[in-house]
Amino acid sequence: MSLATQHLPVLDAAHRGDPAALAQLLRLCQPDIRRYAQRNCLVADVDDAVQEALLVLSRRLSSVRALAAFSGWMFQVVKRACRRLGRAALGHDPWDDERADQWLANRDTAGLRLELVNALESLPADYLQVVLLRDFAEMSIAEIAAEVGDSSAAVKSRLHRARTMAREYLIG
Repeated sequence: MSLATQHLPVLDAAHRGDPAALAQLLRLCQPDIRRYAQRNCLVADVDDAVQEALLVLSRRLSSVRALAAFSGWMFQVVKRACRRLGRAALGHDPWDDERADQWLANRDTAGLRLELVNALESLPADYLQVVLLRDFAEMSIAEIAAEVGDSSAAVKSRLHRARTMAREYLIG
C-alpha cells in the first residue's frame, strides 16, 4: 500500500490547504523520506536532504495534480535534494553518466555480459519481466501492458525502476 493510499484523508486535506493536515502529513512522511535519503545520499547530507524535501513538500504540495502520484513525487524530491547536495559537497553525482561511461570502458564484452546477467537476475520477477519484454523481445509499452495486464503508466514506471535498479547494481 502506497503512502498516498494509506494516508489519503490527511493527504487530501493537506492538498486543499489545511495547515494541521500538512503538519501531520510531513510527520508521517519524514520516516520514509529519511530511509530514502539514507540509501541515496552521502551520509553527511541525509539530514539536509530530509529538511529540504520536507520544505519542498510543504511549499509545493498544492502543485501535485494526482494525489495517487504523491509518493513517487515525494521520492523524486528527495532524490533531487540528494543529487544537488552531493554535487555541491564533493562533486559526487550517483547518477553521473560520465561515471557510467568510464565503467563501461573498463569492461570487456564477456565480463560485461556476465555482470549484466547478474544485475538482471537481481531484479524482482515483475521488474525483470518488463525489461525482458521491452529490451529483448522488443515489445512496445502498450504490448507489454496488454501482456502483463497492467496500465501503460504502470509498465513505464516498472521499466524505469528496473533499469535504475540494474544500473545501481552494476555501477554502485
